[in-house]
Amino acid sequence: MVLYERFLGRPFAGHRDSLSELVGDVLETAIEGVMADAGIGFRKTKRAERVTGFDQAPDFIVPDEFNPQIVIEAKITEDDGTARDKVTRVQHLGSLSREGVEPKDPPRFEVIACIAGRGFKVRREDMKKLIVATRGKVFTLKNLERLTDCTRLTEFRSR
Repeated sequence: MVLYERFLGRPFAGHRDSLSELVGDVLETAIEGVMADAGIGFRKTKRAERVTGFDQAPDFIVPDEFNPQIVIEAKITEDDGTARDKVTRVQHLGSLSREGVEPKDPPRFEVIACIAGRGFKVRREDMKKLIVATRGKVFTLKNLERLTDCTRLTEFRSR
């Protein structure tokens, strides 16, 4: 793919960028389905939306932005550079969850990462950072059905 971009220049990159949101919707739609099946209420943020308390809004907030108990970041990436950027974003959410909280106390909200794409498979160190930042709450499309059973989302189930 990189060779096509070098050969065709910015038009190819523009096309790829325009499709990235559609590709990302696959993962977000799957997350919505899991939560809807469990009867969990959530707030899905829009692209570049401002949410009080977050400098960059997470993809999902449970139950809502006024009382965030769980935040979910959904990321698909096909290259390691983009994966590194996404890991940094999740680490930042992890830091926000512990702001103003004593080290022995639980974080203000649980951070969950839902990931897909080969970009996350390249750098083992980045995966380690992701697992530490989420306290092990990392899910892929293959194990997404366990999202509600293995996280605090189970507290919000109505079905």
